[in-house]
Amino acid sequence: MNLNQLYYFQKVAQLQHYHQAAKELNISQPSLSRSIANLEEELGVSLFQKNGRNIELTKYGSIFLEHVNRIIEEIKVAENKMKSLAGSSSGHIDIGYVFPLAKSYIPRLVRSFLNQQENHEITFSLSQEITKNLISDLKNEKYDVVFGSLVPDEPEVEFVPVVNQEMVIITPPEHPLKYKKDLVLEDLLDYPVIGYDKTSGLGRFTNSIYKQNHIKPSIAFESSDENAIASLVAEDFGIGFVAHVESLQEYDVEILHLSNVKPYHTVYMAYLKNMPMIPAVRKFIDFTKETIDIFY
Repeated sequence: MNLNQLYYFQKVAQLQHYHQAAKELNISQPSLSRSIANLEEELGVSLFQKNGRNIELTKYGSIFLEHVNRIIEEIKVAENKMKSLAGSSSGHIDIGYVFPLAKSYIPRLVRSFLNQQENHEITFSLSQEITKNLISDLKNEKYDVVFGSLVPDEPEVEFVPVVNQEMVIITPPEHPLKYKKDLVLEDLLDYPVIGYDKTSGLGRFTNSIYKQNHIKPSIAFESSDENAIASLVAEDFGIGFVAHVESLQEYDVEILHLSNVKPYHTVYMAYLKNMPMIPAVRKFIDFTKETIDIFY
């Protein structure tokens, strides 16, 4: 059974006449008759019966027609959907990103993209995960584009730097470090530290900074992101060494800048290098490259 046979059957059922159906289908009547006969043989039932000079559906033909109509309608819907996705002014984009970008960067980036007249009909799905999961899901084609930390040894993935975040120390209000004239990274050694989950992108990044500077802070707790860390710091569980994100302003913490080193964490946009893209995804990637650092 093939799709042409379904179209032929549907047309014959509509017209109840082989000659007229063959003419509309632009094939010979013998070819049409053979196709229907082969279909009936494959199904094991008669689909048509003679009614004078015309034909009509059998009981089984009527049942089969209901299914064929649904199949052909679904094919039309799928075809229209694919044409819409392939269009330059519409389509759907699946984006994944790390939690710190949820408050401002991603909303501002997407809104600015959609504000352009030619992008009004493009739609998005937005999800938050840690970098490790984002890259895995990107490779499994759950996402078109993701935003997170750089992951080494991923030859299939293109990483484009889009945001630089200064790393800062956060403390509870009126903490002694607030009054220290020159704050240095080694000051972390004097207090319990609330750190990132060591399996996350920022967890690996902060640990690399510690190693480069030959220090080993006492990690009291590990947490998923800046918001969770700031919540614990505000309740005096320790101090934090985190990326300076906008949401830190919402917590009762001091935000302190280092004087001896100025480490920056870079957020990357990532996508598969050799994956065919619909125009909407390509436009969004190009737009993001053109607006690097504007929306953060």
